[in-house]
Amino acid sequence: MNELQALLNDSLLRTKHVENAALININEKKVCASTFGFNVPKENALNLIYAFYKNLVQVRREGLYFKEKYYKCVRADEHSICLRNPDGGVIVVKTNTFILVATYRAGMYPSVCVEAVEKLEKMLAVYFDCPGGPENLYVKEVMKPHPGEGEVLVKVSASALNRADLLQRRGTYPPPKGASEILGLEAAGIVAGFGPGCEGRWKIGDAVMALLSGGGQAEYVTVPEGYLMPIPNDMTFIQAAAIPEAWLTAFQLLHFVGKIQKGETVLIHAGASGVGIAAIQLVRLAKAIPIVTAGTQEKLKATANLGAAAGFNYKTEDFSEKVLAFTQGSGVDIILDCVGGSYWEKNLNCLSTDGRWIIYGLLSGGEVHGDLFARLLSKRGSIHTSLLRSRKKEYKEQLVKAFTESVLPCFSGGACPRLRPLVDSTHPLHEIAEAHRCMEENKNIGKIVIEMPPSSEGKA
Repeated sequence: MNELQALLNDSLLRTKHVENAALININEKKVCASTFGFNVPKENALNLIYAFYKNLVQVRREGLYFKEKYYKCVRADEHSICLRNPDGGVIVVKTNTFILVATYRAGMYPSVCVEAVEKLEKMLAVYFDCPGGPENLYVKEVMKPHPGEGEVLVKVSASALNRADLLQRRGTYPPPKGASEILGLEAAGIVAGFGPGCEGRWKIGDAVMALLSGGGQAEYVTVPEGYLMPIPNDMTFIQAAAIPEAWLTAFQLLHFVGKIQKGETVLIHAGASGVGIAAIQLVRLAKAIPIVTAGTQEKLKATANLGAAAGFNYKTEDFSEKVLAFTQGSGVDIILDCVGGSYWEKNLNCLSTDGRWIIYGLLSGGEVHGDLFARLLSKRGSIHTSLLRSRKKEYKEQLVKAFTESVLPCFSGGACPRLRPLVDSTHPLHEIAEAHRCMEENKNIGKIVIEMPPSSEGKA
């Protein structure tokens, strides 16, 4: 059973508010799905198409013949036509792509057709048919999502790229069970609809940014209500798209996992990444001291401008020796590590007694060769690991709430210190492959943002 056939059965027949239904593809001028035994002659399908595009006034005045029966017009506009005769009625609902026609008897409530047709709306989304390189990515028309219980539908204006997107594209980091398979862990846009059970925190048209488990690189995405944050008044959608995943990850690592304290020193690897740039500013906000590693002097300069107290080029110098010199031999209290295996020895060299080593990525792999545990034990150090995408809904809601209350106000004008996301570059949706190549080359300073088509209204 195809998706359209399933829609007719699940959204219409099982409600018992229509007798039969069919879907007509407007462009192809033919029936593409129908309930069992409901045959719509081609002539009738064409008449329904012409009724909307050519003969609407005539239909209002004279009614319509459908399957050799005459029906009087009760109501007709550019979106729907309602017809009746003594035996029952016909309701016809149009989208940009389909016409849904359904018959009903007295006592039935064919308004369910309007709800059903909403599920037919389409949108553009990033897609890949098989794992591999950036060349496998393309933009595809897919079904627009329908918000479920406690979910909000967001019309996406921009979405930012994350390393997780690259891993998913390669086939090594699948989305959590139940999450959208479309790439994109963060997005910014406007509220476009609600599922049942929403608590009324938002209204249609509100500017929001969202933490996602997937689905952000599309024209629409559904989001649990508690994952949304308001966009500050003086911030663009592009800037806002650079916040949710990166800043919530950094906030989680520092506060929920690392329990950062005033005056502590934090070593941030990949300091010019989205998470790194967020972490620098959040460490400063916590009245602690951020130091970073990065691979170019340009990146180190950018991190210094954002508040890094020191920065070391991991390609040209031993960062552990530099960190020990900076801390006068005491080492750092917290390490935020997205690199993994190849850094383990240097990380331990510069970790303080009772220090916390937090691993949230494995860019260099996860294998460790050497006496890790003995050296860690000698410093009474602790290793923490953390992923945000696979966390439970309640945890993410608590994280978003804490961030919204304690950090988000610092993005607004007049805040001191004022936080700011850093956008490296923007790419239109159809250049998604090029955006992935840019991230793989590791040249970006800050976030790479994907813009939705400017005239995006979703494809119905």
